Amino acid sequence: MDGGNIMDLFHRGRPVRVCAPMVRYSKLAFRCLVRKYDCDVCFTPMIIAADFMRSIKARDSEFTTSKTDRPLIVQFAAKDAQTLADAACVVSPFSDGVDLNCGCPQRWAVSEGYGACLINKPELVKDMVRHVRNQIDNPNYTVSIKIRIHKDLRKTVDLCQKVEAAGVSWITVHGRTADERHQPVHYDAIKTIKDSLSIPVIANGDIKSMQDVEAVYELTGVDGVMAARGLLANPAMFAGYEETPLQCVWDWVDIAVEHGTPFTCFHHHLIYMLERISSQPERRVFNSLSRDSMKRGAVSIRSTRRRKRVSPSLGVSLPRLFVNMMLDDSHNNSTLRSFALKCLLNSTYFSSSANQTCGIQRSTKK
Repeated sequence: MDGGNIMDLFHRGRPVRVCAPMVRYSKLAFRCLVRKYDCDVCFTPMIIAADFMRSIKARDSEFTTSKTDRPLIVQFAAKDAQTLADAACVVSPFSDGVDLNCGCPQRWAVSEGYGACLINKPELVKDMVRHVRNQIDNPNYTVSIKIRIHKDLRKTVDLCQKVEAAGVSWITVHGRTADERHQPVHYDAIKTIKDSLSIPVIANGDIKSMQDVEAVYELTGVDGVMAARGLLANPAMFAGYEETPLQCVWDWVDIAVEHGTPFTCFHHHLIYMLERISSQPERRVFNSLSRDSMKRGAVSIRSTRRRKRVSPSLGVSLPRLFVNMMLDDSHNNSTLRSFALKCLLNSTYFSSSANQTCGIQRSTKK
């Protein structure tokens, strides 16, 4: 897709499968993982455009990608048109589009003029879309927005039609209002919005399986579906797996080590992936692990390995052995499975030198 037109994805006769922007989670390593399992498009976590433009350090830490990390949409939080356009110009050589966050309901974001408050400022959103359109030379570079709905749906339709006229490429609709959190998604509202536009619409909210993908597609007629928590729990969801397969856990271990993923991020993703197959006592043990606790436990784990005569010649295959032990239904002993979890983390992050190298391409400084 590098150098191509991402809009071609909407003409393949099936809904486009999208990994949502997720703070702390939809970073490069996780994007690499879901791409292995039929995810069509990935979003970066939300980046505050003003901070991104103000600080070289922010640009280096917030936007990291690679040549294979495509198609990629960079999501920004912004409240003025020129700042968004400037940020888009910086990332455009390394991505396929930018997205304006008009849906984040968190209090800090709304109070700063970002996120969901923008759905009540259609003229400003329209202006931001136009600025990006006018300042990016690449005609295939997309400009999209991600919104929540109004209680009065007519306002949402009006907003969407105005940004469509301004040249927005597509709109992602989270089918809840800014005040709603875990209430049922209003798929009927998403359908109304889709029927009122001629540009692609992506549905977001409670997509947790391929059955959900097909059901929402049939119900709303949308052009794509975006998943967040569903992919955290099962990164192989778009490939049709009902639960996270063992190979996907192995892939995460390998990718995380290759990219030098920080321990906390590596651990949190495993918490999500293993939640459904772990017992409550095991989750309690596993969730409480930290990098420091693993360092303290390294000696005792090596001692246990000697007592259990685990061959050190297994080398880098040890993480896979431990994952296999952990997921094997024949192991009903909670202590043994917790031991396997600890050994997995120990062998991955404290016995491998691979986590010292990243091998990734960072954004350019501007």
